[in-house]
Amino acid sequence: MVFNTGAALLDAIVLAIVSREEEGTYGYKITQDVRKAIEISESTLYPVLRRLQKDECLEVYDRQFDGRNRRYYKVTERGMAQLNLYKAEWIRYSNKITDLFEGGMKK
Repeated sequence: MVFNTGAALLDAIVLAIVSREEEGTYGYKITQDVRKAIEISESTLYPVLRRLQKDECLEVYDRQFDGRNRRYYKVTERGMAQLNLYKAEWIRYSNKITDLFEGGMKK
């Protein structure tokens, strides 16, 4: 993708992906799902997950899988509120950009 992805957009994408799984989801799967929308490395994603956890938007728990622990992430109530703000802002933002691309907003 030719456009830069800022921290807020990364947060919004991660929250949207994690919110789809009621029981939560694990880091590798989150990375794979994010990559369907934007190119991202695991070394970029894990600081995002830690920041969202620190901001109490995600809760983290470990679960056994194939004899080892797997770290899962689940969206908190605060995270859902933040995601809803991101969604509303994205609609406003994307509508403005679309208007510009289509020749609108000539004021």
